[in-house]
Amino acid sequence: MGQEICVFLFSLTALPVLYTMNNVPAYQEPLVILEIGVAVLVAVFFLVYLATRFNPPKDPFFYVFAEFSFTCIIDLVSAMEYDGFASGLMEFYQRTGEPYLGTSYAIMMCYWDGITHFLMYLVLVRRMSKKKPYRSLGLFWAGSLLSNMVVFVAGIAIGKYGLEIRPAFWLNMPFLLVPVWGAVSFFRRPRDPTTITLSKIERKHKLSLVWRPLDLLLSVGLCAAMAFTLFRGLVVLGCPLEEFTSYPTKYEPYLNDPVAYPRVMMLCFLFYALPLLGAFVYGLRTPGCTWMLDWTVFVAGAMTQCQWCHIGASLHPRTAAVYHIPESSMVPVLLVNVLYAAVPLLLAKRCTSDPAFFMSPAALTQSNHEKKVN
Repeated sequence: MGQEICVFLFSLTALPVLYTMNNVPAYQEPLVILEIGVAVLVAVFFLVYLATRFNPPKDPFFYVFAEFSFTCIIDLVSAMEYDGFASGLMEFYQRTGEPYLGTSYAIMMCYWDGITHFLMYLVLVRRMSKKKPYRSLGLFWAGSLLSNMVVFVAGIAIGKYGLEIRPAFWLNMPFLLVPVWGAVSFFRRPRDPTTITLSKIERKHKLSLVWRPLDLLLSVGLCAAMAFTLFRGLVVLGCPLEEFTSYPTKYEPYLNDPVAYPRVMMLCFLFYALPLLGAFVYGLRTPGCTWMLDWTVFVAGAMTQCQWCHIGASLHPRTAAVYHIPESSMVPVLLVNVLYAAVPLLLAKRCTSDPAFFMSPAALTQSNHEKKVN
């Protein structure tokens, strides 16, 4: 049986754990929930370790992905219970664990974790077992989970749930810290082998941006994304100009939601995504920017996850009607937000599918020399 099948089946054991806790009142006290949560995470790790002791994985991230796939099922169940698709498993956690999981943003976040991240873990484990490269997917995952948790944790602290933080809140810390370790680890790993020749790299380097229509179009899209990022950042910062004060009322009222998640997200975009998008414009103009091959994937994971939660939360029925997108501006707002998420995704796809322009001839020559020596 493949390792990904084992991880899938093992993650389903989260269901009986939730059922047991939901039906034993002694397990439903706030501090007890934290203690059991920590104990379950530790137990899951040791069970995975024991199950693989005769053929231990060489990559420590196998244990991370196996552990996190278990929690993905918990997140999916949480979102489904709030939306009425399931019952009898998470009522205790909704009452005494993390009440902010009932916000529309957290529900969309849990769907992303329970479906998208879960599928990523299975694919990553499968590629590990098949000894296939998975560095790029690992970077996408790290960007996605890190942005997920930064917005979530900061939004809890400064939003309307800031005074309702309970012990179970600290169960989020591993999911905030591990993707930082993951990002650093994947960035440091050597890139996947390439068959691109030195002559192709030199030929691509001679082409100016005018003769690369796709890159030119992506540059325009990045500039538009930068303008939109700056605009929404100034909106949540309270710029007094009429154009900025009227925007939430006419187009995106969700930016004013007191849960604070949209505010935190726009500020993260403003202070982190904006300079990176500007750097990507430079990378599309300047040959040999090898960092584009990694950072575009990382940022694509982060911005796609954030936009999924932002768009979904602004439409979700658990968001107060006053913060929903007005019917009169529904189509343009959704279109702009979808395009805003699509630009970094398309850029990452372009960089990874045809990386010759971004590769350095000197680095390729050194890599080939090392292969011959080895």
